[in-house]
Amino acid sequence: MRRKDREMSEEYGLSVIDRAEYGTLSIIDYTEPKLPYAIPLSIARIEHKLYFHSAKSGHKTELLKDGARARVVFVDKVRVPDFFDQQELVQIAEAGEIGKQLSKIFTTEFSSAIVTGIVRQISATKEFPEYESAMRAICEKYVPDKMILFEAALEMSLERMAVYAIEIDSIKAKRKKFDAQNEEMKWQRME
Repeated sequence: MRRKDREMSEEYGLSVIDRAEYGTLSIIDYTEPKLPYAIPLSIARIEHKLYFHSAKSGHKTELLKDGARARVVFVDKVRVPDFFDQQELVQIAEAGEIGKQLSKIFTTEFSSAIVTGIVRQISATKEFPEYESAMRAICEKYVPDKMILFEAALEMSLERMAVYAIEIDSIKAKRKKFDAQNEEMKWQRME
């Protein structure tokens, strides 16, 4: 990571994964040799494994072979800080001080985590509790108010869905955030 001052801990990266609305999975597409395959997915985490579900057929499932290397990017808490009102922006421009303030005028705050790992398909049978645990984690994250129907939906999903795990090998987390005094919080500083 080039900006070591923005690097965050693995624990912080795990919290980004848990908060993020989705993760973008990237894998090598051997059918398009010069292009990666990337797709946003609804992903839930249990310990050091990421889980997502899919239809049982399609281009994605053809690429998701056991042992495939994957990278997943999560981004969370993206916002444009508003340090200056319009009058202050005019004053900065008139004073010729845009260069001094550029990094605070044209920027975003964010948290991100990049996971690298190995893909594995989960067996979709009742004898394998990992399938149920994975589906439960996904549903609790994305549709917690509908869990009353989970058991019935799980039963129906056995025939229709594939579930995959990504065993996490590494997590790189990064954050750009400003404090109440409009100073960037670097070197893992928390408020």
